Amino acid sequence: MSSLTLTAGDPPSDRLEYGALLALLGFAAALQLSIAVADILLVLCLLLWSASMLKRHERPGVPGLFWPLLAYAALTLVSSAFSIDPRTSLVDSRQLVLLLIIPAVYRLAEGKRALRVADVIITVGGISAIAGIVQYGIFDFDSLGRRPQGAMGHYMTYSGLLMLVIVTGAARLLFRKSDRIWTALVMPALLVALALTLTRSAWVGTFVGLAVLFSLRDFRMLAVLPIVAALFVALAPASVTDRVYSMFDVNDPSNRDRVAMVHSGVRMVKDRPLTGVGPNMVPRVYAQYRDPMAVNPTTSHLHNVPLQIAAERGLPALAAWIWFLAVAIRDLWRRFRASVMPSLAAAALAALAAMLAAGFFEYNFGDSEFLMLLLVLIALPFAADRRPAEGATPAR
Repeated sequence: MSSLTLTAGDPPSDRLEYGALLALLGFAAALQLSIAVADILLVLCLLLWSASMLKRHERPGVPGLFWPLLAYAALTLVSSAFSIDPRTSLVDSRQLVLLLIIPAVYRLAEGKRALRVADVIITVGGISAIAGIVQYGIFDFDSLGRRPQGAMGHYMTYSGLLMLVIVTGAARLLFRKSDRIWTALVMPALLVALALTLTRSAWVGTFVGLAVLFSLRDFRMLAVLPIVAALFVALAPASVTDRVYSMFDVNDPSNRDRVAMVHSGVRMVKDRPLTGVGPNMVPRVYAQYRDPMAVNPTTSHLHNVPLQIAAERGLPALAAWIWFLAVAIRDLWRRFRASVMPSLAAAALAALAAMLAAGFFEYNFGDSEFLMLLLVLIALPFAADRRPAEGATPAR
């Protein structure tokens, strides 16, 4: 198979770039299958891409949303330095390296290659969904204590990834005139698998993400969502419908615990508003801030993205994160209106909306697998519209 066929666009400049592109495609596939393999392929991609740039004296380019994320990274390191345990916080901050996904995708997935990356994500998502359905139907992953998780280590990660793949597939169906048959075939499996995870935050995120897509396509399509939701509740297994009803139950233990975590997080922010308690320090200090109404004695995080960022990294880091969202939404909206491939910009907007909605109930932005896929999706629209010479000015 030639490089032109693989890239579906301009051929790579050299073998190093070609290898980096193959590693990127492998990384996009492995994200939903194995975090270890994904990490290895990401490192390989970054090394080959860096070597290619050095060989051709090329400067990397980045979309505008990268700069707020860079500020967020810098403030995270400041928070780590002032953490109650700086060494542990600095080690935890290694996740910031994942932000390099954005410039790598922006350069390597340019033009029609971006669609191929999306193809890989949707296809592997379909395979992962079938694995989850098999786990539910054959291996008794059918209760709150044992839920479908695909190849992931936790059902929360699995459901979050399914959420992102669903909105990516839905954007393909709504905003492209071709390349839709395979997506239409795998979409039912994706939706069923997500339902069977019993993960309420991912359900809410998917609903909001689809609402964004329907609004972008035709505002009148929003009328379909209540009908779909009603059919979902009517046709779903009892375990699923019970989980739906639990979202509105103020006495549900997990609901009560999340409310208590909000109170605890607010007290952390009041005590250390500028730098927070430090990355990965919430579990260590939770006992002293624990609300009397809390259900569980400990927690790994506060199940709320903005609150978690403010509590562990401080209000300046939260401001940088909000700046990132504002720039990303603005620029993606512009790409949606002007791009020759609007499905990618629509998918990115829906992915951000889904992340935000689910993120009020789950710290998904801190989940490495979820964050990696999210970063790929929000970089693809800018890569698709990137001119081959853009960002490739030789260093003098």
